[in-house]
Amino acid sequence: MKPIYLDNNATAAVAPEVTEAMLPYLQEFYGNPSSMHTFGGQLHRKVEVARAQVAALIGAEPGEIIFTSCGSESDNTALMSAAETFSGKRHIITTRVEHPAVLNFAKHLARKGYRVTYIPVDSQGRLDMDSFYKSLDDNVAVVSIMHANNETGVIFPIEEIGATLRERGILFHTDAVQTVGKIPINVKEMPLDMLSLSGHKLHAPKGIGALYVRKGTRFYPYLIGGHQEQGRRAGTENVPSIIAIGKACELALANISQEAGHVAKLRDKLEKALLAKCEDTRINGDTVNRLPNTTNISFEYVEGEAILLRIDRHGICASSGSACTSGALEPSHVLRAMGVPYTAIHGSIRFSLSRYNTEAEIDKVIELMPPIIKELRSLSPFGRGKSVACSIPHSAE
Repeated sequence: MKPIYLDNNATAAVAPEVTEAMLPYLQEFYGNPSSMHTFGGQLHRKVEVARAQVAALIGAEPGEIIFTSCGSESDNTALMSAAETFSGKRHIITTRVEHPAVLNFAKHLARKGYRVTYIPVDSQGRLDMDSFYKSLDDNVAVVSIMHANNETGVIFPIEEIGATLRERGILFHTDAVQTVGKIPINVKEMPLDMLSLSGHKLHAPKGIGALYVRKGTRFYPYLIGGHQEQGRRAGTENVPSIIAIGKACELALANISQEAGHVAKLRDKLEKALLAKCEDTRINGDTVNRLPNTTNISFEYVEGEAILLRIDRHGICASSGSACTSGALEPSHVLRAMGVPYTAIHGSIRFSLSRYNTEAEIDKVIELMPPIIKELRSLSPFGRGKSVACSIPHSAE
């Protein structure tokens, strides 16, 4: 059974063109790009082509791109670099709904004596800008706020935030893992200093990412060793994956508008049908300012894990939260921060689409989901329609 894959915010399929581009560098072109001989030296040139392809997707200069192993490494690198280069400043600002790569590194810094401010969000997952402005002071080493949330798709006002921080001379990092390749980004027009991205979210393989560091930004390397990446990230380059992310970025740049329209149309069809066919169902997050491929739907009085198990029998792949936290027993920290009611938070399902999804697949999901929800509600100890007044407290700390 071919899966109906609707979990692209967790990882996306490797594009056939990407596989084709990287294969020669797994076979005949296996040299070390740092070697002096021609066999290795030719790979260095290919790495630089890929660097230019990544840069082009986000409007950067090639020299502003550092290859990493993943988005989490990029996030960690950005925060650690800020802490090292502004060691006299001991205040970190982030949000309650960040990816664990940022939240847990912020907790790591807190254990070292840093003060961390977690900006809240409202019931639609939108950033509380008043709290953000009030949190600013002269002791801030870095502000790290994601471009768009991985669970709800809600896009944050990066331009407004960045403009404020630039006026105050505060370093600004954004985790753009979910936005790169899905919506247009031009860092020349965005007042930020560092931006993280990940290959496996945009149809490259897992194990490759990048960090954009604006020219002139003070930077301290996370991995220390050899001279690779102009001394900014030690370790022999993962050439096949670097070639792959370069090709993936090239494809994304060529198709970004068309793909966004395609996936938004499918997402909207899925949402409209499920809201109409399943009572006590709600969309979590701002339905206007969000990614085109993402919807987070709560089916009240049902456990999300039970829904996933049922739809998995039909080959439908989705998520009950971030793939980095879905193994935990606690409900989504993002939905808790939004104050989603207890009866809905446990029954939340994230569907995230890609250019490879079809209308026939969405029609199949629309056909299968209502009877599954009806069955599970008949088995629920709450029972459909019963009121559960309690809510789950939310805290990032």
